Amino acid sequence: MKKLILFSLIAFVSCKKDFLETGPSNAVDRVEILGKTETIQIAFNGIVTTLFDFRVGALSGGAGHDDFGQKSFDISNDLMGNDMVVNTAGYGWYNADYQYTAFLRPTNGTKSDVAWGRLFKVIKGANDILGSIDAATGDASSKPALKGQAYALRAYAYFYLVNYFQQSYKGNEGKPGVPIYTEKEIKPTRNTVKDVYNQIIADLKEAEKLLDGVTFQDKTSLDIRVCQGLRARTALLMNDWPTAASYANKAYSGTTLMTAKQYKEGFSSITNPEWLWGSKISAGVVTYYASFFSHLDVKTGGYAALGGQKKITKALYDKIPVGDVRKTVFQQSAPLTPASGDYTSAIATYASASSTSPALNQLKFRVPTPGSWVADYVYMRTAEMYLIEAEAFARSGNDPAAKLVLEKLVTSRYPSYSAASFSGSALLDEILSQRRIELWGEGFALMDVKRSGSGLIRPTGSGNHGSPNMDPIV
Repeated sequence: MKKLILFSLIAFVSCKKDFLETGPSNAVDRVEILGKTETIQIAFNGIVTTLFDFRVGALSGGAGHDDFGQKSFDISNDLMGNDMVVNTAGYGWYNADYQYTAFLRPTNGTKSDVAWGRLFKVIKGANDILGSIDAATGDASSKPALKGQAYALRAYAYFYLVNYFQQSYKGNEGKPGVPIYTEKEIKPTRNTVKDVYNQIIADLKEAEKLLDGVTFQDKTSLDIRVCQGLRARTALLMNDWPTAASYANKAYSGTTLMTAKQYKEGFSSITNPEWLWGSKISAGVVTYYASFFSHLDVKTGGYAALGGQKKITKALYDKIPVGDVRKTVFQQSAPLTPASGDYTSAIATYASASSTSPALNQLKFRVPTPGSWVADYVYMRTAEMYLIEAEAFARSGNDPAAKLVLEKLVTSRYPSYSAASFSGSALLDEILSQRRIELWGEGFALMDVKRSGSGLIRPTGSGNHGSPNMDPIV
């Protein structure tokens, strides 16, 4: 095992005064765009594209094919954890993340620049809406939805900013976080971590009130469930177990877990019943090589097929029992044949003909049509909320409730599963293990490593980190 105790990721970039200016360069445009609810809606849609658009993060405009929004962050976050392996150096994208050097270079076009720039652009856009919506003319009935989503987006952006530029919440409450920038004022100094979390919670409370009873056409919107899910994530990092359990339950209540068949179909469609929030990526907005599926799916013909395949560690793969659908979304051997294990014919056909898909390569994230680039992005799922609730119950000493929630999730993946034999610390370890398996590739590894305080512990040896795979050094 390689072990590294994590220190603060504070490659703190300077906040340019012009970037944090409250007013746009053209005051007439501001009045035109932010004076009517109809045009505010268009402005809001533009902010939402920041979640997946290409090369809008870097303040310098100099970032590359690893600058495409939230899913780019998710890849980076998982590569800085214990369970994702890079096959070979390939074209080099994300290798610095894997080696823990990407955020240590506060220069133009690097990860600290991209994270800072993209997330503060979301915040500025949200602030513009919040500062103008009340006085806007037009359809007044649309105002609660726009205002509530703007609060939720601001909270979302601050959640990631404070976690990228400081350690996790517990034990670091008084340390410098990031500037708090709202529609009412700018505080250009680094506010404390506690202050930033207070702002996140205040925004989510406002969002929840405004979005109560509001319905949306699809899951690209930040509805009340998304707000509740963000609140559960925030409470989990704060070790606020009652709030984490309560809000996770609110977020998933009334939803359904996906079937085993749906699990095997690839995490690529916002119509999946378990998705709570995501982006619809159509042919008109796909970002090709600079996209999540380019870096994850060998069948796009993108970077994943050019040496940079992302694999699960053998250590974690071996924890998944045969008969668990989650074992089927990683390649058992290379090449895979339809008769192997309990893989479905669809997955077997998908992977078997590809010499670019090595053993333990991920098959979880696949474009619906091999050779295409069009596939949707997931940002929040019901399963995550089950795991938050189970962990919060276990950390509160409520083992029976924790087991009940855990079993409901895991038996949907592995019908023979039982948590009956677990209790106390062993139950908590089991929940965290299930979290690593269930959420692999979805961007939670870095924050989980930081909040646990355990340090980075990467398994080595055959099928794990290091030769013959790319050596992450740390």
